[in-house]
Amino acid sequence: MKAVMKNMTAKHCVARRSILTGPVTAAYERKINAGEVQRDDAQVALAAKFDALYVSLASLPPVPVRTEELTESSCTSRGSLSLASAQSFLRKKFHLWSFGPPPRGLYIHGPVGVGKSFLMDLFYASVDISDDDSCCNNGSHTLKHAKITKRRVHFHEFMLDVHHRIFVYKQKHPRDDAIPIIAQQLAQEAQLLCFDEFQVTDVADAMILKRLFLFLLDWNVVVVATSNRSPDTLYEGGINRSLFLPFIDMLKHTFDIISMEDSPKDYRLATRADGQSYFWSNKDVHGDNNSKNNMQAQLEEIFGGTASGTEAEDIQVLFSRSVQVARFNDRCAWFDFAELCCQPLGAADYISLCERFPVIIMERVPQLDANHLDEARRFVTLIDACYESRTRLVLTAQVPLDELFVDFEAQVESSDEDGELIVSEKGGSSSSFATTMIRTKKGEYYEWSATGRIGVSLAQLSSANDLAFSFRRAASRLVEMGGKEWGRQ
Repeated sequence: MKAVMKNMTAKHCVARRSILTGPVTAAYERKINAGEVQRDDAQVALAAKFDALYVSLASLPPVPVRTEELTESSCTSRGSLSLASAQSFLRKKFHLWSFGPPPRGLYIHGPVGVGKSFLMDLFYASVDISDDDSCCNNGSHTLKHAKITKRRVHFHEFMLDVHHRIFVYKQKHPRDDAIPIIAQQLAQEAQLLCFDEFQVTDVADAMILKRLFLFLLDWNVVVVATSNRSPDTLYEGGINRSLFLPFIDMLKHTFDIISMEDSPKDYRLATRADGQSYFWSNKDVHGDNNSKNNMQAQLEEIFGGTASGTEAEDIQVLFSRSVQVARFNDRCAWFDFAELCCQPLGAADYISLCERFPVIIMERVPQLDANHLDEARRFVTLIDACYESRTRLVLTAQVPLDELFVDFEAQVESSDEDGELIVSEKGGSSSSFATTMIRTKKGEYYEWSATGRIGVSLAQLSSANDLAFSFRRAASRLVEMGGKEWGRQ
């Protein structure tokens, strides 16, 4: 018995040492030694978590080959496929129980710039997808991985993809349940899904997520997500949030929840922009034509050459839509803020623009506060799209970068039976304060919508507060995106 216990202890020590010196930690140490990052205890701990997940991927069962029996018989002939019947079908058909439970996913939340996405990207890069078996030599322990398919995507883009797949499927099968089929497609494309900036602000997304994730987990898909929100604050204040709460419970029971809330330092702010991506000129200053002319000349230089001879280009977007570009050349598109942020555009439009142009110029960006909620939301979405695609975003504004976003809070106040939805600025760097109150004539609550129209509930209270989170992330990302090395080569 002592010999057995000693052998078990030795194996445990080897496994523990392997995790501590795993590929993510090793890559992180190389970054430190190269002077690219500073050692941070929370990041070291997160790297170890990723190393443990990397080890557990070795036992990840393969995704079964897609069959007509599931896609046609299980969904088309039966009509709507229930979650329980789908899970039972999969396990009986493919004997998934023989592999044991899949590795637990990771849900990492914390403030902006603390290294969540940075560590996730190191982990993602460490997972080999070659056709041959790969191995990672961790000291005396050699870990072999079978081929693993993977996908790293911004959560905005992922949900757009899901909605588009549902749209396409419903065109052919309007009365059938699309979610099981979509989950199967996603599982066969990627066994490892890494989401950046996980957030839920849309009721349609909220209703889809629980069933979709349960199907993905049943297909043994491993999910890693970063977020500025803890699980309990996801979709806070949203329409019919009670229907979303089971998803939060599922998330907390099936994922390892990792908080980096105690890491308030934003490492992106340590980066210094080169002064060639953000230009500002105070509109109230008169007689400074030389400065404005110089700024315009720099924009022309970045634009790089004459505009295309065609009048406009229609960039194709999901759901059979398009967005029009009036001034462009082969590598750069030039817009006014109103063209992209005062129109009913969204993530799909911005992602398509970033795929087409490696450089985007936007002029006349105003200071964004509680009076510009819809415009600010679109602007933040554009920044996220540019960041994810490494598109260079060149801006001209009326205020310095550290004054561009005015911090605010949204809350509900009630007095004398009259309820008011109040969005109040904290002031921040701004010299002015503003308060916007929205209510019905009878004192009933109103909401904002994505198009700026007044709606019928307080769901946008959540969206407004999510935008306050997004302001901090956007400001941090703009600093990083102003670096000399930023952009697609």
